[in-house]
This record gives sequence, structure tokens and C-alpha cells, in this order.
Amino acid sequence: MPVAALADGATPSIWDAAHDVDARRPRSRQTQLGASDTVCGRRAAYILHGVTPTDHADKRAAILGTFIHYGLLESARTEYGWLVERSVQDDLIRGHVDVVQLDETTAARVPARHRPAIPADVLTVEDVKTKSTYLWDRVLRYGATAAELRQVHLYAGTLSEVGFENVPGQRYLARLGPLPIGRIRFRFINRDSGAEHIQEIDFDPQRAAEARWWVERVREAADPEEMPRDFNGPGLDAMCDYCPFRTRCWPGTAPGVPEQTALIRNDADREQALIDYVRGHELASEGDRIKKFARKKLDQSPPGVYGPNRLAWRGGNDEEKDDVEAMVDLHEVARIPVPMKPDADRMVKNLAAAGLPVPRRKTGRRTPAVINVAPA
Repeated sequence: MPVAALADGATPSIWDAAHDVDARRPRSRQTQLGASDTVCGRRAAYILHGVTPTDHADKRAAILGTFIHYGLLESARTEYGWLVERSVQDDLIRGHVDVVQLDETTAARVPARHRPAIPADVLTVEDVKTKSTYLWDRVLRYGATAAELRQVHLYAGTLSEVGFENVPGQRYLARLGPLPIGRIRFRFINRDSGAEHIQEIDFDPQRAAEARWWVERVREAADPEEMPRDFNGPGLDAMCDYCPFRTRCWPGTAPGVPEQTALIRNDADREQALIDYVRGHELASEGDRIKKFARKKLDQSPPGVYGPNRLAWRGGNDEEKDDVEAMVDLHEVARIPVPMKPDADRMVKNLAAAGLPVPRRKTGRRTPAVINVAPA
């Protein structure tokens, strides 16, 4: 089959097709506030007030995450019988819940063909998140972020008070009414390695009420600018780097000038920024002192799992350096002119150009051991 080509004969990018498909997704065209929009108060306010996005960041990583997300959820639906991508809506938010795993009692109230292969011990609302390796250590150590917890509590709270949205394709679910939510589950998937990490917590009606209060506060704002920024801005938080309202939220700075400079309006702001800087410096110094002391104590400890952390080592190998005398011999054997003054860098380039190995010799020293502490 011939490769599709554009009119000028160039092969099209498959990402153009992916971006077009993504733009047609219901979620991309939705104007009502969704639970996934509650990551930042000001961003949510922009959406509620119908503000036109000012920025269009590269969405390839997000699109890959969407494809992985869809494939995993569809597999869970066909193999486990879980309820996948079911819609919920009340007077505050609307959205689609990734997974609802019914308990045995609730499953008995739906048609047999819609029951899970294995019911949960308690009715469970699950959110699937894809993460990069860059964020994976943070996921293992700290779990879901405050914004992710707020999002899933909004979904779970709506299910516990209203139930599923009464729309075609899930009316049998809407007839269940309010559901006895017992557990919230986060399933994190590493986009690079496929690693899976599960975090489960009991459903807390109080946290669900707090999440609803957060949305109510956004809805009450007369102007989006009244809402505080929940992140520290471009260059410091990825959420701001890829925000569709970045320019609207952080305006007025010249090219190359940090957007955060707009937060300094008078000497009082400068005074507070300096106080924050000194405090940050003191915290970093204290943290560095604690780390150095702990590193000294652990120097002779073997690798292994100790409580919540895993200790590993790298380095500690024989140190090597270029062997200048051996390189001179190789130059003479290969009839390569030897620099009149020994120049290790030049000789390395000569040998590499000639396809010869660069001789190395032991220095008698060892490379420093580098500690690696990760979640167990």
C-alpha cells in the first residue's frame, strides 16, 4: 500500500491526524466545568466565564496518555466487566468516571450482562493516571496530588448523592440512584515503562464536601482574576507551562523576563519576596545539612529495603584516565604524527578517527559512591 502523501509530495505527520481526532473528542469541545478542570482555581474560573484560550501547547504527551488511558480502560471493561467512562452530572460539575467497580449488593441490581466478573468488596471509584518516569518517584512516595484527590472526590461525591447521569446507554445505572461509595482507588501507569502503582483510600464524605465547596467558590467569583493562582507559574510548574490560559494569567512581561516579576507591584511585595527567599535558603541549608549527616552515617550500609525506603549504590568503581604513553606507542605503530607536546584530547581524536581504541589506565583511585534512595 503506498504511503499517503500531501499535495506537494511530502509525507504527512501522523500527529496531525492525532491532534484532529483529539480536537473532536467530547471532552475537548465541552464548555461546562468538568472535574478534571479543577486542577487550578483560576483556570476553572476562565472556563466557567467562557474565556477564549490564549495558548495552544504541544499536546503530544497528553494525546499519548489519552490513547494509553483508552486502551487500558477498554481492556478492563471487556475482561473484568467494570463500568468504564460513565457520565455523572449535578448542579456543579459534569464528567466521566474512569472506572466504577460495583460491590456484590449493588451489582445484583443491574442486568446480569452488566455485572462485574468479580465484584468489589465495597463499591469502588477508580481514576487511572498516566505519568512520566520524571514524576514516577514522586508518585511512589507521595501518591495522588491534592488536585487529583479533589477531582476523584467530586466524582465519588456526585455518585454518592445523585448517582449516574440519566442519559441513553446508562439509564439502567441512573435507576440505581445514590450509590454507597466505599473506596477510592488511583491506578498510576508509567507511560515509559508500563509500571503500575495502586493507591487506595476510604471514601471520605467530608473531603467530597470540601471539593464541592472549592467548586462553589470558583463559581461565585465575579471575575476569573479574583481567583488565586494555585501554582507558581511558567518555568516552575508544568501545569502553568502547558496551560491554555498561560498568557492571560501571566501577562505583561517582556521576552526573556520571568512572568513572576508581574507579582512585584511595590516595595512591600519586594520585602515579602526577600523574606521568602531567605526562608527558602534557610530551609535548603537545613535540608542539605540533614542529608549530608545521614549520608555519612549510611556510608557502609548494604543495599536493601529499610522501612519505607530502598537503599542502592552506584559508583565505587576503579577510576580510569587516558594512558598518554600507550597512546604515543599507538600513534607510532599506526604511523600517526605524534603531537610535539603531549595533548591527550588531540590524541584521543586522532585514534578515534583512525578507528583505534583509546588506551585507559587505572589511576589507583576509585570513583565516589553515589547514594540512591527510592521508595521501597
